[in-house]
Amino acid sequence: MIFRLTIKLSKKIEIAPLPVIQFDENRNPILEWNAHLFTAQRTQYIILTNTASLYSILMYGRGITNDKSFVREALSCMHEFMIIDGNKEIFENVIEPESQMIYFSKIIDRRVSGSMNDFIFQAKLYLSEGHKQPFDVSFMLNESPMSYLNYSKPKIEFRKLYLTKDGESPGDGQIKNNVIYIKDVRR
Repeated sequence: MIFRLTIKLSKKIEIAPLPVIQFDENRNPILEWNAHLFTAQRTQYIILTNTASLYSILMYGRGITNDKSFVREALSCMHEFMIIDGNKEIFENVIEPESQMIYFSKIIDRRVSGSMNDFIFQAKLYLSEGHKQPFDVSFMLNESPMSYLNYSKPKIEFRKLYLTKDGESPGDGQIKNNVIYIKDVRR
């Protein structure tokens, strides 16, 4: 599992300078996350964003002072949020088994960091104006159409990453929560 950190966050958790781990097409895209530290109304937050789908999770940055506390909090927030969001299966089958080997790297894709900056702008607005909690804001961010995804929503793209393996869907698109995804709709 890879966490690609911004310089600001890597300095906070004291692991700067970071190496560069290049993108590998053979690696499962669900296991590659970007993280950025930002402040809204004098409170630190960290946004975790999946590189391929832009699926994002907000968490508090307070108390995170080293790499161990970052990984512990990040995985804990991922687990909690994915259960609530209906992606428990993804966490338990893909992320949790791979969470024993964590690598840190610099963010290498400027398009992803630009999308994260868009999310941070939205999050600051929701957190300060709407007085929302980080998980509430995460739900809103994952429903935002993004140009990086051809105006699809991160939540949908994240689910597609799990369902699609070499172009095939397990069980013909049927997943455990009884949702059937129809690929081709005639008009």
